[in-house]
Amino acid sequence: MALEIFWFSGSGFAWRAVLAAELKGVPYTSRLIEASAGDHRTPEFLAMNPRGKVPVLRDGDVVVTESMAILAYLDRRFPEPPLFGRTEEETARIWRIALDFDNNAAHHFTDLILPIFFGRVAERREQMDAALEAVRDELAALEATLSRSTWLAGDTLSAADIAVYPSIEVLLRAAGKPEAQPLDLRLLPFEKTHPALAAWRQRIQALPGYDGAYPPHWREAA
Repeated sequence: MALEIFWFSGSGFAWRAVLAAELKGVPYTSRLIEASAGDHRTPEFLAMNPRGKVPVLRDGDVVVTESMAILAYLDRRFPEPPLFGRTEEETARIWRIALDFDNNAAHHFTDLILPIFFGRVAERREQMDAALEAVRDELAALEATLSRSTWLAGDTLSAADIAVYPSIEVLLRAAGKPEAQPLDLRLLPFEKTHPALAAWRQRIQALPGYDGAYPPHWREAA
């Protein structure tokens, strides 16, 4: 039986798991669930992840939660092509980049993005302004890295790229919303504000398997 991935359409962390599976060519069954329907609160789902969060990977009797743990599991289960490098140094560098983003930047992206999607810009404006400064700093650092390197951890696509990419894409989608207009985001057009990041984004979108991971409700809204 093929492994299963439970995810929400548009969740950046869930997108990591599906994108990794697609890019590695892993056979899996997509279990797209609806947050609005409470699918993540059913007894069956909570038995897999009591926190009620996606993504969740189920491979027979094995259940894995947390996006980076899922990427690591997929990489050991299906070694080629590797997402965490081939040497100790590469593995450490990839984990450092991914964990640095998760621990120090991801929450700022969330603080900036969610009020735009949920119509709470006015009430969260002070928090969003602080988050925006941190996001700009992170984008500048990523831009500098990608001006010197094809991928975030070197010359090869890795889990570092998969960890960061969804947050960039969700940010850009939020930036294009009418609700974002009162904010001075200065992100668009992305090709002009962050050319190296924009080129990296295009490289990821051109990879075989990318379309299979694209959030379905985004495609329907296009």
